Amino acid sequence: MMQILPSYFSWFFRMLPMSKFHRIITAWLLIWTVVVCANAQTAAQDVSDKLQPRNSHPYLFFTADDIARLKDRIEKDKPAEEAWSKILAGATRAVEQLDAGSGRGGDRGMGGGMEQLCLAYRMSGDKKFAERIKQLLQDQMQRPDFSEAYLLERDPPWHSGLQTGGACYNFAIGFDCIHDLLSSEESKTFANALVEKGINLILQDWVLGNQRIHSLDTMGHNWWSVCVFNAGIASIAILDEEPRALQWVERIGAGSVEWLTYAGSALETKPRNIDREGGFYESVGYSDLGISNFLRFRLAWNNAFRSPKAPDVPVIEKFGDFFCNTSYFNNGRVVSLFFGDGSLTSNGRRSVSMAWANGMHKNRYLWYLNQFKQDTTEVPERASAFDLVYGPTKADLAQIPIVPDLPNSVVFPDMGWAALRSSWEKNATLLGVKSGFTWNHSHADAGSFVLFHGGEYLLVDSGGTSYAAPEYDGYYRQSMAHNVVLFNGQAQNPEDTYFGTQFPGTVSHLMDAGDLKYVFADATGPTAWRFVRNFRHFLWIGDVILIIDDVKSFEPGQFEWLLHVGGKAQKKDLDLEVAGEKASVLVRPLFPEMFSGNAGLSTDYPEKMRLVEKSGLKDHDLKTKDTYYAFTPAEPARRTKFIVAVVLVNESNRKILPKFERLQSLEMNGVRIRQKGTVTDVYLNLLADGRIRHRNANATINGWETDAYLMAITYPEGADMTDFDAASRLFIADGSYLRRNGKVMLDSLSKVYLTATKRDNTLDLLLQGQPVVNAILRTAWNPSVVIVNGENSKVPYDKSSKSVTISLRRQ
Repeated sequence: MMQILPSYFSWFFRMLPMSKFHRIITAWLLIWTVVVCANAQTAAQDVSDKLQPRNSHPYLFFTADDIARLKDRIEKDKPAEEAWSKILAGATRAVEQLDAGSGRGGDRGMGGGMEQLCLAYRMSGDKKFAERIKQLLQDQMQRPDFSEAYLLERDPPWHSGLQTGGACYNFAIGFDCIHDLLSSEESKTFANALVEKGINLILQDWVLGNQRIHSLDTMGHNWWSVCVFNAGIASIAILDEEPRALQWVERIGAGSVEWLTYAGSALETKPRNIDREGGFYESVGYSDLGISNFLRFRLAWNNAFRSPKAPDVPVIEKFGDFFCNTSYFNNGRVVSLFFGDGSLTSNGRRSVSMAWANGMHKNRYLWYLNQFKQDTTEVPERASAFDLVYGPTKADLAQIPIVPDLPNSVVFPDMGWAALRSSWEKNATLLGVKSGFTWNHSHADAGSFVLFHGGEYLLVDSGGTSYAAPEYDGYYRQSMAHNVVLFNGQAQNPEDTYFGTQFPGTVSHLMDAGDLKYVFADATGPTAWRFVRNFRHFLWIGDVILIIDDVKSFEPGQFEWLLHVGGKAQKKDLDLEVAGEKASVLVRPLFPEMFSGNAGLSTDYPEKMRLVEKSGLKDHDLKTKDTYYAFTPAEPARRTKFIVAVVLVNESNRKILPKFERLQSLEMNGVRIRQKGTVTDVYLNLLADGRIRHRNANATINGWETDAYLMAITYPEGADMTDFDAASRLFIADGSYLRRNGKVMLDSLSKVYLTATKRDNTLDLLLQGQPVVNAILRTAWNPSVVIVNGENSKVPYDKSSKSVTISLRRQ
C-alpha cells in the first residue's frame, strides 16, 4: 500500500481545488489514516495467531458437540447404551452415598468419579449431579491448598506435587462442567480457589521463572507431566474468570514441546525423555502416567480453542505403538515388558485410549484396547466416561484386526530397549532386552533380558518393592537382581541407582529375518568401572536363542552369568529347565572361552561350569526369598566368552529338541544346531574381540576365510556344508568379507551386518553398516526378486562372478 501512495496523492491533490496549506493538512490526515489501518491490520493478524476460545463452557471435555454425538450413538448402539446406563448408575450412587471422591489422596489417574458425575449431568441435565459436583468443589476449597504436606520439608520447600496435579484436574473438570449453574460471584470464588490453591503453586514451582525451583533436567519426567499439564487443563477451565489464564496456557503449550523434545543432560546424567520411536524411558507404567496426562492436556486444548491447534511433535503419533510393542498377550490379562519400577501388569491402556481420543485412529490401537476385554479385574460399574465419549464407536470396532500391523521386532535406540517376538499371536514368544540409562525409575540393569514363552513369564526381572524399603535400592534396583554378567559380584556401580549412569548402554543392529533374529546390547559404558568390554549378542535361530557374551575386566576375577526365573527350575542333564504350568525353556551354557592375562588361549568346558544357587527376593514381597542362578567358570579370568543356549520348548519340538555340537579352535568358538530339517553353524571369531589393533581379525574358521566377528550359515539337512551355494541363509555381524576355495561370498570395504535369505527365486536381504555401503554378495542364480531392508530393489547381477551388488546411501 505504501508503494502506491505517491502516485495516489499526486492525482488526489491535482483534483482538489485547495490551498497549499490545506493540501499539507490533508496529506498528513491521509498518511495517518493509512498508518492506523496498517497497524490495525497487523494487530488483527497478531490476534488471529493467539488462542481463540470457543463460545461457551464446557471448554475441556463433554462439550455440546460431544454430548450430541453420544446421544445419537446411544440410540443406535446397544453396547454404548449399556455403558451409559452403568455410568449413570454409578453417578447416582455417588450422589446418594456421597462417595464420589474429590481428587484427594493423590488422584493422578483419569478422575473416574468426577468424570462420571460430569458426564451424568451433561447428558441428563439433572441438577442433583451438578449439586454433588458443587459440594465436592466446596469441600476441596476448605483445604489450605491442594498439595502434599511432606513436600514442604524439602530444601527449598516444594509447594506442589502429583497430588496437586490430580486435584487441579478434578476441580477443573467439575467447575467447567457446572459453569452454567454458577453465579458470577460463585464462578469467581471457585476460580480464585483453583488459582491460589493449585495452579499458582504448580506454575511457581515448575514453570514461571520468578520462583521456579524445578527444571526439565532434574524433574522433567512423569512428575512434570502430571503437575504442569493438569495446571494447563485447570487454566483452560477458568479462561472467563482469570485474565492471566490464556498466557499460562500458551506457556505450558510451548513447554510441552520442550518436554517432548528434551534430549538429556550430561551434567545431570539425565536421559532424553522420549525415544524417537515413542517410548518413555521410565518403564511402561510410568510411561503411561506421563504420556496420558500430556495427551489429555492436548485433547483439552483442541476442544477449548478454535485455533490454533495444540503444538505438535511427530513422535506423538508413535506413543500408542510403544505400548503395543512392549506388551505380551496370553489367554489371561495383558502384561508388559518388565524393566524398572512398576509391575508385570503395567500397560498403556490410558495412553492408547487418549491417543484415540486425540484423533490417532489406527486399527492397531483398536486391537490393543480390545485385549483388555478379558481383564477380569474390571468392575463394570466403573465404566470409563472418557472411553464412552471419546473411544471407538461400533463402526470403529468392526475394523479390529486379527493382529496389529506392526513388525515382530522393534528397537528403541534412545532408551536402549528392544522387543523381539515370534509372532503377534497369543502365547507366542517375546524376548525383551534392555541396555540403556540408569536414572530414577530405571534400574542398574544394562544388558539384561526377559522372556515370555507359551503364555508364561519364564526368564524374569526381579521386580521391585515399596520405594521406602531399604531393599528397594539395596537389592531390587541393583545389578544382582537382573539377568546380567557380574565380575566379582558387581556390574554397575551401586551408586548409579541414585546418581544415574554417566555413560549409558545401547541396543542396536536389530535384524529380523523371520526364522533368524539378532540384536546387540553394549553394556560397557554403565559397567566401565569393572568391565573393559561388556558386549551381549542375542541370536535367535528357530527354537534356539543364543546369548553370546564377550566380556573383559581390568584384572583376573570371577565372572558370573545370572539368571532369574519365573517358573520352577531344576537341573536336567546338561540343562537348567525352567517350567511354568504350560510352557518351559531349557537353558544350557555351552562353554566360555577363557583368556587369562597375556597368556595364550585356553578353554573351559561345560562340565567344569558351576551352577550356583543364590538367594534374592520375590517381586513386591520382602518376606519371601527367591532363588536365582549363576553360571560360573571354574577359574578366575580377565576375559571370557559365554555362549548360552535358551531352547524354546513347545508342542512341535517337545519330542525332538534341537541338538547341539560344539565347534572350537584356537581362533573360534561356535556351535552347530540341528533342528527341523536344517543345520546352522554359528562361529564367534575370537580374534575379533579387540585383542589385536591395526590389523584385521583375519581368521580361517572351518575353511571359511573371514574377518567377521559373528557368523551363522544355515543349510538344509544333508546339504554339502562346504558349498556356500547350497546354503539357505547367511548371517554376518561386523564382517567385511567371506571367502572359501577362491570364491568370494561377501565383499564390502567396511564391515556390515547382514542377513541373506534364499526363498524360491527371491533373495531377501537385511543390510546395515556405514552411511555409504557397496556390498557384493554371491548368489549362484540371478534372483527374479531382490528385497533390501523390506523394499523390492533393482540390483545389478554379474554372471561372471555370480554376484549382486547392493548399494546403500543413508541420509
